[in-house]
Amino acid sequence: MKRVLITGAAGFLGSHLCDKFIDEGFQVIGMDNFITGDLKNINHLLNHPHFQLIEHDVTEFVKIEGELHYILHFASPASPIDYLKIPIQTLKVGSLGTHNLLGLAKAKKARILIASTSEVYGDPLVHPQSEDYYGNVNTIGPRGVYDEAKRFQESITMAYHRFHGLETRIVRIFNTYGPRMRLNDGRVIPAFIGQALRGENLTIFGDGLQTRSFCYVSDQVEGIYKLLFSDYVYPVNIGNPSEITIKDFADEIIKLTGTHQKVIYKELPKDDPLQRQPDISLAKKLLNWEPKVSREEGMFKTYQYFKSLSKEELHKSEHKDFTKHIKI
Repeated sequence: MKRVLITGAAGFLGSHLCDKFIDEGFQVIGMDNFITGDLKNINHLLNHPHFQLIEHDVTEFVKIEGELHYILHFASPASPIDYLKIPIQTLKVGSLGTHNLLGLAKAKKARILIASTSEVYGDPLVHPQSEDYYGNVNTIGPRGVYDEAKRFQESITMAYHRFHGLETRIVRIFNTYGPRMRLNDGRVIPAFIGQALRGENLTIFGDGLQTRSFCYVSDQVEGIYKLLFSDYVYPVNIGNPSEITIKDFADEIIKLTGTHQKVIYKELPKDDPLQRQPDISLAKKLLNWEPKVSREEGMFKTYQYFKSLSKEELHKSEHKDFTKHIKI
């Protein structure tokens, strides 16, 4: 069996990738230090004969015994609440962590796929965003710790490809949603649904006219899987180009949940992008990929997941003590 290492395995997207690769007949090694990941996301895999869990921080030296054919690097805080609380660790996982994993890939002669993000485009001046757009990023702003970590990640990955001939792939992930997202992690969908289920008003930052484009997790995973086995080494956007304003999306949530909350407005955070929509022409051409799950279908599945959570989980604070997990 081919062996694949997936970092950030207990995270939202990482856990779905573990499921995908096991279903496809791989031996999966999941790695996580549980800063933001949750063991419950992979509980169903712990006794699976083709799954192994290693608790480890990838900013420290990474060692894997035996053959390794593929690496998917998804270890990183991904929500604003997390990376604003642990900015140094966010930068370290994008730099030191990526360096460690590229070194492992070189030693094992493995192909490595790096999870980048639409945030490399910053607050874009080009719309929709295509892979040849270099972005508009504030390097010293509060969001810069995440944006620049990912931009560096792309640079060092291409350096390893060019200098060492390493087989590398880079996926630029746009807003993704679905079961296993954390409530109250600062992202739009879990925030809105959590507020609706708790009977709270829905909070919009800014005037609500900023846009987002939401891709259901199964579509995202399929795009990543196809990219890994493609022959293309440069970044590829994977996301859903169906764009909606935050204000209109709040109305959809109220309709979906059958609640009657008001919408309240707060100040827009610094450098929060006003537009986000992927140009997926390249993914269509290279991978024969495009999203299949409509927002209506995907949101229904996501709402059913959140509705199944216990009252304790629904009201649990997300003020996590990161200091016991990390060295900064």
